[in-house]
Amino acid sequence: MEFKDYYQTLGVSRDATAEELKKAFRKLARKYHPDVSREKDAEARMQEINEAYAVLSDPEKRAAYDQVGQGYQPGQEFSPPPDWDAGFEFSTHDFSPYEAAGFSDFFSELFGSLGGSRRGFRSASHRTHYSARGEDHHAKVMLDIEDAFTGATRQISLRAPRVDDQGRVVLKSRTLNVRIPQGVRAGQTIRLAGQGTPGVGGAPAGDLLLEVHFKPHPRFRLDGRDLHMTLPVTPWEAALGTVLPVELPSGSVKVRIPEGAQSGMQLRVRGKGIPGVPPGDLLLDIQVVLPPADTPRAKALYETMARELAFNPRGRG
Repeated sequence: MEFKDYYQTLGVSRDATAEELKKAFRKLARKYHPDVSREKDAEARMQEINEAYAVLSDPEKRAAYDQVGQGYQPGQEFSPPPDWDAGFEFSTHDFSPYEAAGFSDFFSELFGSLGGSRRGFRSASHRTHYSARGEDHHAKVMLDIEDAFTGATRQISLRAPRVDDQGRVVLKSRTLNVRIPQGVRAGQTIRLAGQGTPGVGGAPAGDLLLEVHFKPHPRFRLDGRDLHMTLPVTPWEAALGTVLPVELPSGSVKVRIPEGAQSGMQLRVRGKGIPGVPPGDLLLDIQVVLPPADTPRAKALYETMARELAFNPRGRG
């Protein structure tokens, strides 16, 4: 997928104000609108212009686009980095059909999943203005796997797009102390009451909905509440069987390795994954690790094994 430079499409600078964007859009619309234009590519150009303006005229879309598009050139191969939108705070809007119709894959890839699949965006001109409860806000947050085992209170920093007095988009930061419940799962939402947009006409404020995601971990991988990890074992532990301690965020658990274990074998320890009702399981992928033959003694032991163990792993069964 190719990167689209919406600023270049409208012919404006990256620090253009809302008024400058509007003037540029109107000028291009007069030239390329299919109802009045004589340009051969008028319809396609107008679609590109509409898409660029739909993004840059909305502070939330524009902030997201500016964040993920740093360093890219028009036409350059592009794919949004994983979790690039973590820590961004956005208000809730419906994804207007008129915006999405005919827009590029680039637009859909960027804004179809931003901050969670349960919401999209519409332009600021379509927001409701009457006495009502404030809008909910959404943000994706990255947590440590350890927090799911024990629960915790964490300080979460969020950045929300705002328009300053000059009509330019800026990011306003805020920090919140958030209680992480034990057993929280990836994709789960933590609701902070009253932390969204203030209400109008005395109505209550909206809520802040934090969508939970987990940071990559050097040892563990989550699948729902199941916890996956690789367990290295020695050749003699695998061949003879043994009981090994496995360190988890919740403490140590003893695991029995059966005789004749092989690399690639998976062991399941029920109830030792993420706490919950029911709790997840611990899944251990066995990896037999050979000691190096880096001393005369080690080489001699390997030579003895080669002579005395009639074993050919490539032989036919």
